[in-house]
Amino acid sequence: MTTDIEHIFTAWDDALGAKDVDAAMALYAEDATLESPLVCHLLGTDEGVLRGRENLREFVEKVFAHQPAKRRRYRTGYLTDGSRLHWEYPRAAPDGEQLDLVEVMEVRDGVIAHHRVYWGWVGVGMLARGEHSR
Repeated sequence: MTTDIEHIFTAWDDALGAKDVDAAMALYAEDATLESPLVCHLLGTDEGVLRGRENLREFVEKVFAHQPAKRRRYRTGYLTDGSRLHWEYPRAAPDGEQLDLVEVMEVRDGVIAHHRVYWGWVGVGMLARGEHSR
């Protein structure tokens, strides 16, 4: 299971860096869920939860297309219990302040079954100011 966790940790960041939607979608289960306040902002919904890989695709396409300058990818590692993967994009990064997020992914059968994104105070301010444009 550790190999699956390491693969998701690395492959998800690679897909984000390359803005490769197909590579990102390949990491999710068909019935995956994703929860983030950014869902409401980018898709204009009241609920920040997406269900099913096809619904995630539209969101991930918009995320990759509308990344503000502070959306960088500095992180120092991950925590896992063997099926749940956690990592932080801390506010304070070596080259300055970045969007502060915590990613939590539940991995089942080598793919992401549930993905939750928790926003820090810098990120919430960015949402309030509209820095993630539609």
